[in-house]
Amino acid sequence: MATETENQPWSIQRLLTWTTDYFQRNGQDTPRLAAEVLLAEALSVPRIQLYARFNDVPSEPHLGKFRDWVKRHAAGEPVAYLVGYREFYSLRFEVSPAVLIPRPETEQLVVEAIDLLQRHPSSEKKVVDVGTGSGCIAVTLAKQIPDVQVIAVDVSPEALAIAQRNAETHQVSERVAFIESDLLSEIPETQKFPLIVSNPPYVGRSEQGTLGESVKKYEPELALYGGDAGYELTEKLVHQAAARLLPGGWLVLETSPMLAGKIKDLILAHGAFRSCDVKKDLAKLERVLIAQLAD
Repeated sequence: MATETENQPWSIQRLLTWTTDYFQRNGQDTPRLAAEVLLAEALSVPRIQLYARFNDVPSEPHLGKFRDWVKRHAAGEPVAYLVGYREFYSLRFEVSPAVLIPRPETEQLVVEAIDLLQRHPSSEKKVVDVGTGSGCIAVTLAKQIPDVQVIAVDVSPEALAIAQRNAETHQVSERVAFIESDLLSEIPETQKFPLIVSNPPYVGRSEQGTLGESVKKYEPELALYGGDAGYELTEKLVHQAAARLLPGGWLVLETSPMLAGKIKDLILAHGAFRSCDVKKDLAKLERVLIAQLAD
């Protein structure tokens, strides 16, 4: 960041303008939003307050933190990891490099899951979230459906610790249980559920070169790669879920638009499911699969 020039102090307005331009030149996504989030967090104020304080000049300690974050983000470090959180479904979730950063596309999975819970009420009020990561799906479901009990599983103990803190933050920890498990391996087949949801890793190792540098460098491989082709973990999960769903129960999965057709075929070929629909996200891309177990 340039040093102050004569008669031009680094006001909030000037900081935002300069940083937005800098991020644009460096090819960063959403440069204005990134500048605002980083500056608001460095100043410990809500982002909306920046607009009421355009002429304020931050103190040197605040400027120092902001400059460091700007430099690191320009080098590729995600804003969410710098500030330690990401908004999802209008809730704030703690994140770290131990968990995948929640994406807006995953909100479509939550919408579909809530719709199923409301349209097909069950006496069994338990849902399993497989590969919970930050807990954004599990916590949001518990927040939106007051009588639901959620079992959140993940193979990473570091991810589970973050998810548990997010459940506590949003005051649903008494209705979300956390289990360290490789997919559903630690959930007995004798336990049956009306709904299993998952945003499993679905990037193929063969696609690694197509990922953005910040994703490859900073986000956890464990949460990204679903096998050489990308669908291997999901295929394993389909088999495990079929043995743990109630008759007529639902499996809701997020996947890549490139894999949606393949995974639908896998589900229907399994033999235990009577239907599988593919739903599009807000970008009109095939994103969420909804499969129903036969009665």
